[in-house]
Formats: sequence, structure tokens, C-alpha cells
Amino acid sequence: MTAAYNPMDLTGRRILVTGASAGIGRATAVVLAKLGARLVLNGRDEERLAGTADRLDGHEENGGHAIAPFDLSDLEAVPGWVKGLCADDAPLDGIAHCAGIQTLRPIRIFSAAFFDEVMRANLGSALALARGLRQKGCHADRAAMALISSTAATAASPGNVVYAASKGGIIAATKGLAVELLSDGIRVNCVVPSIVETELIERGKQKLTAGQYEHLRTLQPLGFGHPDDIAHMIAYLLADTSRWMTGSIVTVDGGRTA
Repeated sequence: MTAAYNPMDLTGRRILVTGASAGIGRATAVVLAKLGARLVLNGRDEERLAGTADRLDGHEENGGHAIAPFDLSDLEAVPGWVKGLCADDAPLDGIAHCAGIQTLRPIRIFSAAFFDEVMRANLGSALALARGLRQKGCHADRAAMALISSTAATAASPGNVVYAASKGGIIAATKGLAVELLSDGIRVNCVVPSIVETELIERGKQKLTAGQYEHLRTLQPLGFGHPDDIAHMIAYLLADTSRWMTGSIVTVDGGRTA
């Protein structure tokens, strides 16, 4: 019997998923594992990463999935950390960079410390991971990075300037990295989601009136997104389905920017 055709098959590919302890990162890990990938799960909370690992297909097969707690805001240490991950096992076939922070703060209380925190977590970490992946022995002959921006970068909202700037930087970095890493055989693409129902949104909901929450929902004609909506696109960008794509900015936003 002929095996079922699956152009997104990731069997045997080793992929680093950052922010894997919750939200889009956790959903991405679950989807990639179902497609056969062997994962390295990153986040800052080892216990929560173990909870993600327990949900994954293939956890007891092919050496299982690895847990790699590390704070990606330590930018200078990231390349060495990536080098160690690969020296201990095998080169990476891809990175799904889902880690990041979102904190609303109006410009009237802007501070250098806040700027540094958000930029390190959202933009600096992506650049440091790219630097790490391009090192000799750290990437397969054909590898891919999938980064996450936000519609906040193109659709303004009050009190969100620094976060929006960091996500706008991801869009610019995607294009720059796609060109710079071409000779290394690394493709770089970016997903731009709107509001997705994650634990972060649920916590934020407690601070909103019913009217404010409904307003947020109606910004997307198709309603709030689900983490799987983004995870499926990330899988597409890491698989051979996107082999002819690099430097692309893919919007998955429930129609918000239509």
C-alpha cells in the first residue's frame, strides 16, 4: 500500500521551538511532533517545558524530545548555547522562534529599562538565534527559521509603541536575515498574527470590561485566533512546502488587515 502523501512531513528533522512552555510555542511543538519532528523545547520554566513534552507524539521514540531551559534575553550567551545543543546531538533543521513578551505601557512612562527588556526579548533574541544557527555544525544543509511578528507592527493601538516597534523590527530582520543567510542554506520567514487566544490573553481579559473585550474580538472579522492557527503556518514554513520561500511576511490575522 502506498504511504499517504504528506508534503509537510518532518520525520527525523531536529527543530528548536522557543517559548514552548505555553501558548503559540506549545501549540507549535504539538503540531511539529505530530508531523514527525524531533524537538528541542526551550523556555525559562523547566517544569512547564516538561508538561509540554508529555503532550508530544514520539516522546519515547527516536531518542525523544529534549528540554533545554534557557533565558534568551542573555543575548551574548545565545550562540554558545546553540552550539552546545548541536554538539551534544545533531545540527538543527529549523527554529520556530515563538518566545517573546507583550507589556502595554504608554510613551509618557517610557524608560530605557523597559525598552531594553522588550527589545531583547522580542527582537534581540531572534537575531542572536540567527547568529547561533549559522555557526558551523549548527544547521543542516537546508534549514529554516520561522519568526513571529504581530499586526501591532502595522495597526497602531495606544500604549503599545515599544512592543509594536519590536515586532516591526522582526519584519525588517526577516528580510535582512533571508538575504544574509542565503549562502548558509538557511531560509527565514515570518508569521504576522493578530490576537490569538492564549493564556496571556486570558489573563488580560480579567482587566477588561465586557465592552472592551468585545471590541478586541471584533477587530478580527473571523474572531480571535487559536494557537493552532499560527502553529500550522509555522509548520508550513519549516517544511519543504515552503522550500521556495524566504524573506516572506505571512499574515494570519482573521481578516484584521484585509
